[in-house]
Amino acid sequence: MTVQAQAQVLVPHMGSQRKPRWFFGGLSSACAVCITHPLDLIKVHLQTQQEVKKRGFHFAAKIIKHNGITALYNGLSASIGRQLTYSLTRFAIYDSVKNHLTDDNPNLQLPFYQKAVLAMFAGACGGFIGTPPDMINVRMQNDVKLPVEKRRNYKHVFDGLWRVYTEEGIRKMYFGASMVVVRAMLMTFGQLSLYDQYKQMLLQTKYFEDNTVTHFTASLCAATCATAITQPFDVMKTRMMNSPTGLYKNVLQCGIHIAKLGPIAFYKGFVPAWIRLGPHTILTFIFFEQFKKHFGIVPKV
Repeated sequence: MTVQAQAQVLVPHMGSQRKPRWFFGGLSSACAVCITHPLDLIKVHLQTQQEVKKRGFHFAAKIIKHNGITALYNGLSASIGRQLTYSLTRFAIYDSVKNHLTDDNPNLQLPFYQKAVLAMFAGACGGFIGTPPDMINVRMQNDVKLPVEKRRNYKHVFDGLWRVYTEEGIRKMYFGASMVVVRAMLMTFGQLSLYDQYKQMLLQTKYFEDNTVTHFTASLCAATCATAITQPFDVMKTRMMNSPTGLYKNVLQCGIHIAKLGPIAFYKGFVPAWIRLGPHTILTFIFFEQFKKHFGIVPKV
């Protein structure tokens, strides 16, 4: 039995949709991060404090007071660089394979287990490729809360990558890559496959059509699931990337160190993470759907 035969027929609301081009996901994520970057910066600050001393609002107020409102956009170039590597790769693989498997009939939908496996594979590839700019993103965001003499002062993502390579070696650029890959697999499962599934479920009811309301609802549900699944891994990834050389030898040591602070430490910054991931996921898929609607590939007749 072919994949097309196994696939579930999509609901009538979908009609004959355009298909996304391989770069739409990366472009959509880059557009979204330009809006949500300050929320990501607050999340990083909360995750890298050793004890729960300050909340997100206090961090934001302190940053603005001492460094100005533009400091909330520290590391924006690295965030965009991360989306144009990490998100572009995972969306490109997921959508390209899905388009290929349903090429004969664009109104077919893959079974959920196939979408889940494909999403995790795409996430693993994207996570590994996006590790270096992700590290620079974490460091540039965290710089603003360090004493002046201890700041790394990367000018932009390329300067940061070059300095890490020359000063710390190429291995440091991929330090914590295993954690990034695991988190990216779970994140991509939570975002891409669950978004597709929630969207399909909503369209199977008589209350939703293929419009922005449906895209908003499906992406909000996917973002909530993704945040809950990935938060512990996100905390460990952030700490490993921001740590001085030699502080953590491996993921296990990092996990044990965090566990000593109590189980809740693995969910430090959960609310800011959800607040950041929710809008980012919603905006990404709204941009994505609009790009697909106006510039997507016309299905074969």
